Amino acid sequence: MSMTTETTLDLEIKHRLLEECLRQQSDFVENARMAMEEAQASANESQGAIEDKFESFREACHIQRDMFAKQLDEAIGKLSILKRIVRNKVNEDVSLGSVVRTDAQNYFISVSLGEINVDGEKFFAISAASPVFQAMAGKTKGEFFTFREKKINILDVH
Repeated sequence: MSMTTETTLDLEIKHRLLEECLRQQSDFVENARMAMEEAQASANESQGAIEDKFESFREACHIQRDMFAKQLDEAIGKLSILKRIVRNKVNEDVSLGSVVRTDAQNYFISVSLGEINVDGEKFFAISAASPVFQAMAGKTKGEFFTFREKKINILDVH
């Protein structure tokens, strides 16, 4: 069974969207990890200094480290969702991994990363927890969904 040129192009767009999402999310993971390690190093450097003076500084470093650790956990979670997307699957309905074109906007159902451009075409990377996804979940090409009191036509899903 050979793939049509249209299907090949659709999968190419999906691959490029997924690669860009993976790149961005990997950067988030690395940045959060580095920031967490720097905060921990700052706290460790204050060890042995005049205790009263540096106790509040060390505590602030630990709070910052914990904040970055939480960001790191969230970023790793999003990265694992992206890694579950099947690259060569052509989605028939709106679900995780779908590329959805509507008469309003284009979407990539993955994780919440905002706007991504592929060959000058804008796509919004959204998560399956987003309200707009909830409104279109399970729909197929040619169907409508309503979001914020606006009727939106699904032009294509792959």
